Amino acid sequence: MSEDKFDYKKLGLKMGLEVHQQLDSQEKLFCRCPNHLTDKEPELRLYRRLRPTQSELGEIDRAAYEESQRNLQFVYEAYNHHTCLVEADEEPPAPLNQEAVDISIVLASLMHMRVVDEFHTMRKQVIDGSNTSGFQRTGILATDGYVETQYGNVTIETLGLEEDAARRIGEEDGKIVFRLDRLGIPLAEITTSPDMHHPLQVKEVAYQIGQILRSTKVKRGLGTIRQDLNISIAEGARVEIKGVQDLDLMPTMVENEVQRQLNLIDISKELQKRNASVDDEIYDVTEFFAETESKVIKSIFEGCADAKVLAIRLFGFDSLIGREIQPGKRLGTEFSEHGKKMGVNGLFHTDELPAYGVTQDEVDAIRKHLELGDNDAFILVGAEPQKAENALNEVIKRAKASIEGVPEQTRKALDNGNTEYLRPLPTASRMYVETDIPTEIIDHERVEAIASDLPELPYIKKERIEKQYDLSDDLASQLVSRNRADLFEEIKEQLPQMDSVKIASDIVYTIKDLKRDGLDIEKLTADVLVEIFKLVDDDVISAAETEVILKDACNGVSPQQSVKDNNLEKLSDDEVKAAIVEIIEENKDMISQRGMGAMGPLMGKAMAKFKGKADGQTVNNIIKDEILAIVNG
Repeated sequence: MSEDKFDYKKLGLKMGLEVHQQLDSQEKLFCRCPNHLTDKEPELRLYRRLRPTQSELGEIDRAAYEESQRNLQFVYEAYNHHTCLVEADEEPPAPLNQEAVDISIVLASLMHMRVVDEFHTMRKQVIDGSNTSGFQRTGILATDGYVETQYGNVTIETLGLEEDAARRIGEEDGKIVFRLDRLGIPLAEITTSPDMHHPLQVKEVAYQIGQILRSTKVKRGLGTIRQDLNISIAEGARVEIKGVQDLDLMPTMVENEVQRQLNLIDISKELQKRNASVDDEIYDVTEFFAETESKVIKSIFEGCADAKVLAIRLFGFDSLIGREIQPGKRLGTEFSEHGKKMGVNGLFHTDELPAYGVTQDEVDAIRKHLELGDNDAFILVGAEPQKAENALNEVIKRAKASIEGVPEQTRKALDNGNTEYLRPLPTASRMYVETDIPTEIIDHERVEAIASDLPELPYIKKERIEKQYDLSDDLASQLVSRNRADLFEEIKEQLPQMDSVKIASDIVYTIKDLKRDGLDIEKLTADVLVEIFKLVDDDVISAAETEVILKDACNGVSPQQSVKDNNLEKLSDDEVKAAIVEIIEENKDMISQRGMGAMGPLMGKAMAKFKGKADGQTVNNIIKDEILAIVNG
């Protein structure tokens, strides 16, 4: 990405970040169910429809209202023991999880935040099906912190503690299926102020927050962290981009959104110059396709007996619907994304017709019927009548917004750095008080006690263990990134003379390979690992044999039994020397011819004979002494 593509200061670029991270507590936030996902077959299925609710001020949130227009039915998969009636919204929530509160206080302290005296749980209206109740329980735990960047400090506005959503599984028979094992997992929500003004800065802030999170008790792995990016420019509008996972892609995503908003502003100015408008009326133009050769439209009629092709008029929009606003995406693509939310497969517009089997004669006939001028356009949708009408009503709203400029939206991040429409930007109207949960008092002494014993940040820990234990940069990085540094130090504390590199290598690489092979590495507890490495430290086995014992330990075999079963116990020095003298006697001619050049071949023969039951350095020293004795006569 080119840093100089735009003058971001002149454009008034402002960005904020929201990071949602699952916390690794024992239980969920408002019930005592286990805090992890399951692959077991669901035992129960619940069926729901969700509707919007008025806020405390009597208003309905626009995002919730749009979701309600889709009239979806939701299926929830549940369990007898892994989930409970709280997730099913059939009983009141349990008291707030105190372990999750403590983890959140650690996070707040690491970001220099002020922890609130009282935690008030609120209900945030969400009716996309991800919550059985139609709302998410959430609250603010800390405010007014900061993280440092090379561009200056960025304010951490709030740290929220909330429940994660249900896990979307798929669709069946027109219903959306969710699983309740994820619903209620404690989630920290870190929100920055819109203090960032350069695309590279948002990447740096995301990295810094990630470092802080990794130093605490949070979950790791796919789906445990989600990042949303808020972007605006002076003449544009705030747009929230959901699910930005790749930090390296963040600057490109910012650049593409800035480009999108600039192009929408240009289109808006052109539409205003043309005095453009959008007709609210929807017209039935099905008759013009009675004998169509378009396979797309034929398939619509074949799929639904009462399907119709409906049209809307857009005055002054000619040539602008097909204008590119993001790489590979046009204004018409945005119109289509809005229509698809109502269940249609797509739409046709005049900037792309004739195409898809729709002929010029059909286009001309419709233009004439709709009484359109040369500067005007139409959009077609073919589907079941109500569905087509709902889709076009959404397109009408989006087309009208394009005259005004850039609409506030929530958009989904795509892997190529572009985005697509999800829903309108939510408003404050979606929040109201949770009446089933009492206020949580957080006293100053509790916060002070936690803040006095904060964990090391990962980059500090990496630098320390690299220097303290003489590890390579890669080994130290791997120990920290795989959350194995504490385990490594626990082993070293008990076996201070044991080779640090050997311990770290087995923890980072050997155990990883065993897991990839499907072995149960959960059996490799700290106590078991200490017992295995002590065999090396006590010179019972050679360092090369730990992999065999680690593998056996995954299958429940004790280290001592593994040594016995595999005959791994090292030979005594006398036994090693006797065996080497025998090899020397068999190869005296080679030694006479090569002298010290025989070291390599003789080492190979010796190590093959010992099969790991002798220390390589010891073998090397004995062979060297024996060769010198012969060479020096």
